[in-house]
Amino acid sequence: MHTEKIYNDLSEKYNVAAPRYTSYPTMPYWDVEPFNRPAWEQSVKLSFSESNEKEGISLYIHLPFCESLCTYCGCNTRITKNHGVEEPYIKAVLKEWKMYKEIVGEPPLIREIHLGGGTPTFFSAENLNLLIKGILDDTHIHPKAAFSFEAHPANTTAEHLQTLFDLGFRRLSLGIQDFDPKVQHVINRYQSFEQVQLVTIEARRIGYTSINYDLIYGLPLQTFEGLANSIHLVAELMPDRIAFYSYAHVPWIKPGQRHFTEKDLPDAHDKSKLYEIGRGLFKGYGYLEIGMDHFALADDELFLAGRSGNLHRNFMGYTHQHTQLLIGLGVSSISDSKYAFAQNVKVVEDYLQIVNGGELPVFKGHLLTQEDLVIRKHILNIMCKGDTNWNYRAEPFGSLFPALIRLKPLADDGLIVLTSTGLRVTPEGKPFLRNICMMLDARLWAGSSTSQQFSMAV
Repeated sequence: MHTEKIYNDLSEKYNVAAPRYTSYPTMPYWDVEPFNRPAWEQSVKLSFSESNEKEGISLYIHLPFCESLCTYCGCNTRITKNHGVEEPYIKAVLKEWKMYKEIVGEPPLIREIHLGGGTPTFFSAENLNLLIKGILDDTHIHPKAAFSFEAHPANTTAEHLQTLFDLGFRRLSLGIQDFDPKVQHVINRYQSFEQVQLVTIEARRIGYTSINYDLIYGLPLQTFEGLANSIHLVAELMPDRIAFYSYAHVPWIKPGQRHFTEKDLPDAHDKSKLYEIGRGLFKGYGYLEIGMDHFALADDELFLAGRSGNLHRNFMGYTHQHTQLLIGLGVSSISDSKYAFAQNVKVVEDYLQIVNGGELPVFKGHLLTQEDLVIRKHILNIMCKGDTNWNYRAEPFGSLFPALIRLKPLADDGLIVLTSTGLRVTPEGKPFLRNICMMLDARLWAGSSTSQQFSMAV
């Protein structure tokens, strides 16, 4: 095992800007010029024909509205207290979904639905009912369907929980981040332990089978003691899963993060220690580590998927199921057909105008090459399984040899075991998954960007 000094030295060495690898290629390196809507629609048709009957499809629905701005947030949001925006937005999402159903030509088999944001519970329970019933109209539901939604503990009501449960939702994710009042003030994100407790108890009473809490380490003004106290409070409620994310400081993308300065953030050494404190406490409370940033109890489906080799990662993060076709609906949503990525326009008014004009609101994307598909497979293996193997002769992987040279120092540092036919991540290497994947990222190394595109790895 590494001593604390060695770990600190490695954290400093590998604290570079790095992608989070919810996709490959990562968005800054998409080749957007060849992309067009007809090519995207054709890739959707192909993917649907290959996968719908066998595994079904996944839907991500982006609900961007929030009543206040959380200054740590990197998501695409629209801040408003005007709830009159709900119905026009829902109608547009349902129109977009109708276009996709027309493209594939037959009722889709729904395997997953995830409501993200923004704050999905900004919407009234009545309007969420309208949305989901409209989505499920003229579709089939897979017998292993998994429906989930993100919620703000401060505005999630029993009516929200019951309505979505009646529609088939069984998974709930609560954004907590930190219970320390000083941290909550500086990031403008307020919820009390009592509010979280109330939502959790009510959800379990109704019948939700999996509850996730989001926590973040590396936030402004966060202390070792404060984070430990937050985790002790979380353990009183024992959620089934915990997502323990590294704070991504990207003020050049999200100006709201300038509410505080870099002086308010822990340095790389202290941020690494925050992670290790959290990791140790979670393990002490019986949580098992999964991939990157995630922990779960031994009977949770996410852990079971990791153990069985079925863990998958996409634009929504880790999931216990894999569908080849993921369709993103709503402003800024990203879709994945396996053969191509597509992103919707990012401004609500633009989205409404385009959809109501009868067109898909995609504005950029990437058509994956054969080498993209191979590298993507290896990066997914590393992120989900902790190992991967390659075949020189069978795979069109011309960038493998320079990748092996880049990987050698990581092997020397004990982060991976590297052979001529693959690699395995060591226990010491788990905190550095982003760095390991980066060595295989041919498009990043071939890129010409001189500006920082990503948050720091530590």
